Amino acid sequence: MFIFNLTYIKPILEVERVLPEHIRYLEENYSVRKFICSGRKNPRTGGIILCNCGTRQEAEQIMKQDPFFKEKIAQYEIIEFVPSKSLEMFKILMDDIAQEEQDSSFM
Repeated sequence: MFIFNLTYIKPILEVERVLPEHIRYLEENYSVRKFICSGRKNPRTGGIILCNCGTRQEAEQIMKQDPFFKEKIAQYEIIEFVPSKSLEMFKILMDDIAQEEQDSSFM
């Protein structure tokens, strides 16, 4: 699992200009269950995305698709971590995602 820590490096007007494309990017990755949650930092200096993928290489490929990355709107830090404690509901979600990935690899 990876955390994408985005820090804006362009003015907020530039962020707003690219935001609709960034939202489409988020939605695409939610639809394939790569993103678990995301949101703005407070104060609004960037954002955080929790990304569920197996390798750093995959995380970097996903990151490079973000319009904020392509347009150099944000600087990215990718942090890998292994969850060791969570709510039971989160464990169930992660188990469901893992099962879906396993089922799709057999098709």
